[in-house]
Formats: sequence, C-alpha cells, structure tokens
Amino acid sequence: MSASTPSLLQAAREAAAHQHYPQGALYMVATPIGNLADIGLRALQVLSMVDTVACEDTRHTASLLQGYGLHKPLLALHEHNEAEAAQTVLLRLREGQRVAYVSDAGTPGVSDPGARLVAAVDAAGLRSLPVPGASSITALLSVTGHSGWDGRFVFAGFLSSKSAERQREVREMGDDARACVLLEAPHRIEALAKDLVALGPRMLTVGRELTKQFEEVAHLAAQDFSAWLQAGAHRTRGEFVLMVHPQAAGGATDEGPDAGSLRTLDLLLAELPLKTAVRLCAEITGQPRNALYEAALARRQTGDA
Repeated sequence: MSASTPSLLQAAREAAAHQHYPQGALYMVATPIGNLADIGLRALQVLSMVDTVACEDTRHTASLLQGYGLHKPLLALHEHNEAEAAQTVLLRLREGQRVAYVSDAGTPGVSDPGARLVAAVDAAGLRSLPVPGASSITALLSVTGHSGWDGRFVFAGFLSSKSAERQREVREMGDDARACVLLEAPHRIEALAKDLVALGPRMLTVGRELTKQFEEVAHLAAQDFSAWLQAGAHRTRGEFVLMVHPQAAGGATDEGPDAGSLRTLDLLLAELPLKTAVRLCAEITGQPRNALYEAALARRQTGDA
C-alpha cells in the first residue's frame, strides 16, 4: 500500500478535511481487523492530524501507521495500565492536543481497551468522538444468510475463561430466543465448541480470520462445531466471531429439524442431489424446507452426509 500512500492520504484529506476536528478532544478510531485496505478515509485524516496516538500495542500500531505512510508519537494504553495512562491522555487534552486511540484491530472499547479511557475523558468534561470503521461483528452478520432474522442480536463478546461460568453463559444463551454474537481466541475455541454442543441443532455461523487471506465462513449446527474444527488442523488458528442463530417462537429452532427428520434427510442425501433430497424430506416429514436446506448444507460441510 505504501506505493500509493501519497494519493491515499490526499484522497483522505479531500474527502474528510471539511469536517470540524476540535482540539482537546479524544478520537476513538476504528482500524482494520486484518486487511489494511479496510481503513476508512476519515480514520486516515484523523490519524494524520492528531498530535498523539494512544494505542493498545505500540509496536503493532507503529507498523500499522507505517503502512499508510504515517509517523506519530505513540502512547501505550492497554488493559493493564488503562487507568494510569488515561491520566496522561487527559493532560495532553487539557493542553489542547488532539489524541487518537486505537486498539490492535477493530473498534476500541468494544471487547478491547478504551472504555475506561472514554469514561475518564467524560468525567473530566472533555470530548470523545467516534471514527467508525471495520467490525468483525457486522462483517459476520452480513453473511449469516438467516432469512427470518429481524436484525436484533445480543453481543456477548468473549465468554468466561472459567469452564463452569462459561457453561452457565451458554445455557442462558440457549434460553434466549435472540441471536447472539460471540468472539473467541484460537487457544480457547475448542473449549467453547465443546460447550456449544449443549445448544444442539441450533444453527451457528462461524467466521474465522475475517478479511484476511485465509478467511472462512461456515454455517452448521452448534452440536457439530467441534467436529468441524477437528476436520482440519488449520481451523483452530486465527480469531473467531460466531453468531448463534435466533430461535423460533416457542423455543424450537426453525433451523433445527428433529432427529428423525435428520435421519431421513441423511438417507436421501446419500442417494439424491441436495435440492431433491430436501424437497422430498420436507414432503415426508412436514418439516420446513428452509430449515432442512440449512441442515443439509451444514451436514455436507461437516461430512455427516
């Protein structure tokens, strides 16, 4: 990207310079979640004009800024020093500086450091301004393909690292009819997958390494997630975002045909093309065709049919 950096920064100035950028303000700047090309023009404009960039990891942010031809004084502000470093930011804001805050990826303050910083700025009577951009959450939601979803969801972020507490959170999720979005790190994904088995046939959309070279999106039953991970050594690598699909009214999932219907579907899939198998299974069992179609796709992906 560096070869085109001058024209990129010029484009950012032309597109975003007309907006007012007050001094003595904190700018919460969203950064790409993996693909440098996903930076927003207004984010570039803000990063090019601020006096200081506070950040979760100075080495990571220095490399990020260098990719856009930018060099700025950096201030480390992460989960272990956020309260103390926030005071340094406040001093600079009171001097009239513009300060940007960025996390390692995505929107700061959303399952990332930054919330306590904003609270401190607000308590001091100063301004915090959002500069939106890439988000793994909305990126995944755009490809879930759930035709009956009304757009409402619960964002749970990272579940507890403690097994018993995490299992309790999964049970609560099972009792909630709404869609639920989760984040997870590679070293914990297998433990989460084992706990999600409790959700049975409820549909799950898995996003792995979104926007990166080896990104992957899969639609499958929650009970099949562990098997999906084990089907390829690479599948436990990278960052994960997951959507547990919403339940239908009454607690039954419109994506989860009963066990008998699934057995019938498996027999038909073994002999017939997918669409034909789904149509006949719907006629035989009385299950909704859309639910059977999603189940058939999931079972083909996991190798169960």
